[in-house]
Amino acid sequence: MASALDEDTQQSLAEGRESAKTFLRSIQKDLQKVFVVFLLGFLATFWALRTFVWEFLYTVTKSNMSPSVAAEADVIATTPFEVILLQAKIGLIVGAITALPALVYVSRTELRARGAWPQSPIPRWKLAGIALLGAGLFGVGVAYGVYAFFPIMFSFLAGFGLEAGIQPTYSIVMWTEFIVFLSLSFGLAGQMPLLITGLSYSGIVQYETFRDKWRYAVVAIFVFGAVFSPPDPFTQLMWAFPLVALYGFSLYLAKLVVTAQRSSDRIDVLGAARTHWNVVGGAAVLGGGLVYAFYEYGGRAAVNGLLRLANSDWRFLDPGSGLGVGPATGIAVYAAAWALMFVAVATLWAVYADLDTTSPGYQYGDPTAVDIADLDAAGVRAAPDDVFAQMDESESLGLAQAAMDDDDPEKAQAILDRYDAVADAADDAGDADSVDESRESGGAGGGGSGDDGLVGSMQDRTSRASTTFLSELTDGNEDEAEDDIGGYYTDLKFIFDSLRSRSFRLVAVFSAVMAAAFTWLYLGGLATVRNDLERRVPAQIEGGINIITLHPVEALIFMVKFSLLLGVIAVFPVLLYYAWPALRERGFVAGRIYQVYLWAGALGAGMIGGFALGYAYIAPGLIGWLVTDAELANMIITYQVSDFLWLVIYTTIGIGFLADIPIAMILLNNAGIPYRAFRERWREVLIGIMLVAAVFTPADVVTMLLATVPLMIAYGVGVGVLFAVTLGGRRDLSPPAEFVGR
Repeated sequence: MASALDEDTQQSLAEGRESAKTFLRSIQKDLQKVFVVFLLGFLATFWALRTFVWEFLYTVTKSNMSPSVAAEADVIATTPFEVILLQAKIGLIVGAITALPALVYVSRTELRARGAWPQSPIPRWKLAGIALLGAGLFGVGVAYGVYAFFPIMFSFLAGFGLEAGIQPTYSIVMWTEFIVFLSLSFGLAGQMPLLITGLSYSGIVQYETFRDKWRYAVVAIFVFGAVFSPPDPFTQLMWAFPLVALYGFSLYLAKLVVTAQRSSDRIDVLGAARTHWNVVGGAAVLGGGLVYAFYEYGGRAAVNGLLRLANSDWRFLDPGSGLGVGPATGIAVYAAAWALMFVAVATLWAVYADLDTTSPGYQYGDPTAVDIADLDAAGVRAAPDDVFAQMDESESLGLAQAAMDDDDPEKAQAILDRYDAVADAADDAGDADSVDESRESGGAGGGGSGDDGLVGSMQDRTSRASTTFLSELTDGNEDEAEDDIGGYYTDLKFIFDSLRSRSFRLVAVFSAVMAAAFTWLYLGGLATVRNDLERRVPAQIEGGINIITLHPVEALIFMVKFSLLLGVIAVFPVLLYYAWPALRERGFVAGRIYQVYLWAGALGAGMIGGFALGYAYIAPGLIGWLVTDAELANMIITYQVSDFLWLVIYTTIGIGFLADIPIAMILLNNAGIPYRAFRERWREVLIGIMLVAAVFTPADVVTMLLATVPLMIAYGVGVGVLFAVTLGGRRDLSPPAEFVGR
């Protein structure tokens, strides 16, 4: 059997496997050292978790909660081996991370031979400095999350859950993963200065790009905070403000490094600090003085008062609290830390002030003013592309010749390489534009008559990707494409194109309904529904139903999902109204647009009626039967909040959805789908329902059947109703549509 891979691909894979084997053999003698490092990291992590980490994280979780909320919050294990397996998993991860630098170090010779390591030796003090800076920034980010962000976040989540009647009883796995994920996100966010500076220095992303796109970065930070932090404004600001400040600091650091690179100046930190000793010293006094004034002259009390007015449980504690030292020592520690931060910022300013930024070309607003003749090889490689885009070939050759005359072949080669790269990129862009222009002129030129005009018109209406797909599938024959793929691709694209101009209104309706639903749940709706259902449960259980949240943000995630569901339901009639003309033109529906009101009214009535039936009788009855069954078995009735609330959704909105299935089948028959299609294609419907149930229900066969059986029963009821309405299929409500026979 012929291989599916061509000869070149097979050769590349073979070379890659051989290279990997050679690489592993070359470092085989050092792998034992790497394994020892991994084992030490694993054992140290395992020991630290058992000895003090769990207790430390538990204390952090409760540190900012009120006494009443802290008494209800707890962390539990749901399986016998959960804790020890979690410790082993964390130990493996930390051990692998610890062993990675050792692996890179012992394989540096092989990496250098393969071009993945700098050929010229890098001073160890530079590597050590970068490593210490990266580790320090990572540690600061994690410390901010653990000591400042998590206490406030857990206090809010636990308090919100108790107000809704949900006990904050977290699974140790979910609780740990939540803390680790956000801690890593803060730690990685702390690497922003190194990342932006490195990309700017290497020229992968120009400094001007980071500078000019700062608005997009700020918006992205606030959006990320709004999505991944609780809907508490104070918590969101605590997420966003430090990252925005860090982005500004990163920009300044990148500006400093890039300016030094472009001007070929050496950065002399100590010399700059000595030159501007008054500014650096004044910054130290200012940083320490602000902290002292904050604690000694009523600043802490004023801020705590504002937090109290904002209904936030977080407070600035007495100085030294949590450090095991007295107030005076605590103030001294805080003042020293802030003084060092101010000194670092002032020193960076002093370094930048001593650089040569007055020469033409170093003003960031005019990159084309850079004089290549005044740069060295490194400066040429870091210069903006605009400089070389303004050159012609003779000018680049002249500059390269001048560099050769100055006995600087490296600079000459850098000039030619940069000019060729920019010229090649411009040529590629020009070729793409010419291809687009030829396609447009070909379509327009053939529009007078004949097949060319039709093909050109279709190319104007379809995307390049879809045209390529269809042409490869059918060699450009549209009729053959409709036979091969049922014509549904063209139909759906036509319908979606008709909705493009209405997308803003659709998004507005969806967003408004989603925001209203989330706000209602957040302001007490969740507690109202839970209490009302518990009150109407027939079984009288002492203490009621205990509902817990195993994940810190489980209740919030449910609120978001439920709000999304309501938004989709609300936008459906609007979507149907705007899509009706296109649906009718493609033969999917029949009748004028007023039929939309019939569809929306019938489906809405079925949904509301089924919801009312489920909420009034089915949901309380089912929950009462489950609670009674558990009570008779002497079980403790504790439900996970997501499972309990989704059970409520399935037995309320789900009943409305089941009621809508027969109604939708009647409406579709009225739109042109014949009775025989529903009767004969029940197998396809069953497979589709099972696939949906397999995706959207837990990975459990019984649960999948519980979702599949009611849907198939509703479909069977719909077929029976259609049999009666259409007299056994002899008289459909509307003539069959053309697309059914495709």
